[in-house]
Amino acid sequence: MIHVAGIDVGAGTAKTVILRDDTVVSYSIVKVTDNVAKVAEIATEEALGKAGLSLENLVYIVSTGYGRSAVSYANKVSSEIICHASGVYFLIKEARTIIDIGTQDSKVIRIDESGRIINFAMNDKCAAGTGRFLEVMASALGLKLDEMGPSSLGSRNPCPISSTCTVFAESEVITLRAQGRTVNDLVAGIHKGIATRVAIMGTEIGFEREIVFTGGVAKNSGVKKALEDVVNMTILTPVEPQITGALGAALIAKAEFRSLRSKGGVID
Repeated sequence: MIHVAGIDVGAGTAKTVILRDDTVVSYSIVKVTDNVAKVAEIATEEALGKAGLSLENLVYIVSTGYGRSAVSYANKVSSEIICHASGVYFLIKEARTIIDIGTQDSKVIRIDESGRIINFAMNDKCAAGTGRFLEVMASALGLKLDEMGPSSLGSRNPCPISSTCTVFAESEVITLRAQGRTVNDLVAGIHKGIATRVAIMGTEIGFEREIVFTGGVAKNSGVKKALEDVVNMTILTPVEPQITGALGAALIAKAEFRSLRSKGGVID
């Protein structure tokens, strides 16, 4: 019985997953601050505490995400694309397309029946279509982020939001609000705009069933519905969609440790 960890340090949150063999024993999600290295430590300590373990009990650690290099105690770093694919495939073997929307980027990843990556597309140059974009829009409308999903689902006539730039879209939303458009219709329009941008980004990649939606934005029921409407397919969401990258990193950690052990590079 071995314990490994995967740590995904993203732009908005740091996630740690503790894996014992093929079982997730604990995980944590911690909001990122200016001290990325400290946040990664806090996330790790929190997950270890839930599992009743200490850092010394971990035989291998893999880090991923924007802040992966800040995890000084990691044995290896890995691409977030590889980690997300690995984590999703572990949870849902039928997955063939992954839509991941986090705080600062959005990704569409295609995998085959073995979980291997076929192709991917990524938007990390602009905030539009990301969690940060939703944060700005929520602030402009005086909403909390967790209110946006239910608000969107109550819309009868979504507003067309034509701007693809976050700054201009915010101005457009404020103008439409002043013209009397309802908050529900505005939020639905925002979600439709995000879904459309993701669909365009993934056009060359293709959307094949089963589609799995991950990342913090996957907790927004309005964005999920908008994506389903745009791609005209049902989309699956893991129970905890924010930890798939960290889970994938933990799975890679397990594989790396077993490889080293088989070569006599480690001692149990």
